[in-house]
Amino acid sequence: MKNRILERLPAAELMGLLPHLEPIELPLGYCIVPVRDEFRYVYFPESGICSIIAVSPAGRKVESGMFGREGFGPTAAAVGVGFSRQEILIQSPGNGFRILLEPFREQLAQSPALMVLLVLFAYNLATQASYTALSNRIHRVEVRLARWLLMCHDRLSGDHIGITQEYIALMLAIRRPSVTTALHILEGKGFIRSNRKLVTIRNRRSLEVFAFDAYGEPEEEYRHLFGNLSSGDTMEQVSHSWRSGGITA
Repeated sequence: MKNRILERLPAAELMGLLPHLEPIELPLGYCIVPVRDEFRYVYFPESGICSIIAVSPAGRKVESGMFGREGFGPTAAAVGVGFSRQEILIQSPGNGFRILLEPFREQLAQSPALMVLLVLFAYNLATQASYTALSNRIHRVEVRLARWLLMCHDRLSGDHIGITQEYIALMLAIRRPSVTTALHILEGKGFIRSNRKLVTIRNRRSLEVFAFDAYGEPEEEYRHLFGNLSSGDTMEQVSHSWRSGGITA
């Protein structure tokens, strides 16, 4: 298991889930959760990136968060809700598992460690969303782009991010010319290399320094909550991490 929630489950809970987990390819643009509609499945990616997109009644869109192999979606399923007010699209292709909502709920009722892990992840995702809102308000476009590229890089296995400028503009809720200008700034500093459909990270450390306080707080929280949880941890160990606010390295 490469999904970090599934790999941390005690063996008995994972064995209960396995018969219900369906392997699935996650192609670019695939909608795993429709907006303002009921959903049938819960997804656990092993690779790729899922974009959580807020959609206004008039159809205007902005990315409010993202997740990959560290998480699951939609988080509404963990609290018994089967209706989504956000859309989840595959931003970078990958693969993973999905489970029908009803067996997911049945297994969740019998899996205390799974419940704790899902709640921890949902909490961290809410932190990520709040910092996205903060960054959208206080940071320059090129800093916001640096943060976004770092977040994508965290969830991919290499340095290449397949993405168009049109999609970046949609995700950051900015105009296409602003994306072009911001990419040129980052490329001019040697942080990235960019062409029409691909961004390559060349100097991650310098990109982090440039992003400054736009990047790092939600990521540090994730490490605090999950960093020392490993596959096969007992329920007592997982619950202790939750009660104590995570495991301090």
